Amino acid sequence: MNTDNPSLGGLQDPRDCAGMLQAIARGATRRDVVAMLMAGGMQAGIAGSMAALAATAHANTPRRGGRIRVAGTTATAAETLDPAKQANQMDYARGHMLYNGLTALDGSLTPQPALAESFATQDAKTWVFTLRKGVEFHDGKSLAPADVVFSLLRHKDPVVGSKVKALAEQIAAVRTSGPGEVTVELAAPNVDLPALLGTFHFHIVKAGTTDFSKGIGTGPFKLKEFAPGVRSVVVRNERYWKPDRPYLDEIEFTGIADEKARVSSLLHGDFDLVAGIDPRSVARVKSTKGYAIFTTQGSHYTDLVMRRDSGPGMNADFVLAMKYLMHREQMRKIVALDHALVANDQPIGPGSRFHFDGLPQRPFDLDKARFHWKKSGVTGPVPVVASRAAMYSLDMALLLQQFGQLIGLELDVQQAPADGYWSKHWLNSAVGFGNINTRPTADAVLTQFFKSDSAWNESRWKSERFDQLLLGARAELDGGKRKRMYADMQTMIHHEAGIGIPLFLASLDGHTTRLKGLQSIPLGGLMGNAFAEHVWLDA
Repeated sequence: MNTDNPSLGGLQDPRDCAGMLQAIARGATRRDVVAMLMAGGMQAGIAGSMAALAATAHANTPRRGGRIRVAGTTATAAETLDPAKQANQMDYARGHMLYNGLTALDGSLTPQPALAESFATQDAKTWVFTLRKGVEFHDGKSLAPADVVFSLLRHKDPVVGSKVKALAEQIAAVRTSGPGEVTVELAAPNVDLPALLGTFHFHIVKAGTTDFSKGIGTGPFKLKEFAPGVRSVVVRNERYWKPDRPYLDEIEFTGIADEKARVSSLLHGDFDLVAGIDPRSVARVKSTKGYAIFTTQGSHYTDLVMRRDSGPGMNADFVLAMKYLMHREQMRKIVALDHALVANDQPIGPGSRFHFDGLPQRPFDLDKARFHWKKSGVTGPVPVVASRAAMYSLDMALLLQQFGQLIGLELDVQQAPADGYWSKHWLNSAVGFGNINTRPTADAVLTQFFKSDSAWNESRWKSERFDQLLLGARAELDGGKRKRMYADMQTMIHHEAGIGIPLFLASLDGHTTRLKGLQSIPLGGLMGNAFAEHVWLDA
């Protein structure tokens, strides 16, 4: 078959898809490919369809090279490269650039092999992890069982100050059990251990590491520059154990707490990807040529936190009054602009197989709110601390303030700066707001934020029965019984905890249309903060 277009030289047969892709890569247009297919005897309609499919396939083929700038939602001098101490989006995303876990979570939050090429158990209490061969840290050291033993056990050391110490307490022992093999013994069975180990805090570091300033891990990128609260720069790890990853040469990562500034910077071409887009900015981004919005729906929530150990939250009736003041449907429409699902004052979202849909929905009810507020005896203005740092919290607080006025309850909304909010106000304010990203399992979110002794137990609600149910559910191999136990825990939180959860929020990221490869991982925006090794730039 002859042709005057040299870009079609690789197309030797009308059925040769690889040849079509090569031709398009060399500059052939759709019209060129259709003409060649028809010259080979193919009908015009079929030729057009095949050419369109080939063009789509080419557009979706990852391209290596390039540099992108990304903006996260926070900026604080407390940012860290120590996986155990990570506490915000910047830390989590940067951690995925530099490190790997034994497992990694896919789009259904199912654990997949990562540094462990396989894992197995007979009783959910003793787990054997076989490590992947040929994995190297950024400094050339080969991954060894000792690195895994050190990485997991350090979370139990109080001196480390691990943010997941409450989760790590279930690990009784970790030992090398053979060449390239590690055995993890739990204090009690937990069928979710592989999913837990796929989260960012449990990334693997070199044995004996105490200085994390160089960010030496096994991840897809190496650290080039790190200025906490300012920016970081990472470059491709040419010896990454995944031979086809990463696609990019370099990523510059900057934290910008102000959403308007993030959006403006994106649309002025300063960034290729920005996290945490406010729904009010969606139309502006979509209407700007060359930019798009990527939506991820998980169980991410902004919660009203009323401490049960101090302030007005010590009174259970005040807590109930505030929950009845939440007009969830109005918040969904007015605050989140429909980019959310209505929640019910408990943290397990409808996407989880353990979500309890039999729990009656708490309504917006001014009469009940007034009754419980009067019964509480709480008087005077009640300070409510909100911040742009906690997604939608200021808007939610102002709505609560308006509804409070209707029953005679005066709420003093105090806006705290986004910078430093998590270190200065979250967990410290008697009444304020938190912002909790989706966790991979029901056990993880319940342990980190509701277990009595957890450092992140936001409302300081303590229940011995809840703690017993939590431990029992981990060990329960019968799925039906386990689901009933989680239903009981959700009911307890709904009724007793000082937490009001009005919505499960969608995460909205803005990006240039040149950026490809974004996929939904419902742990949150930026692909559950794991975007770095998946995205590429179109030519």
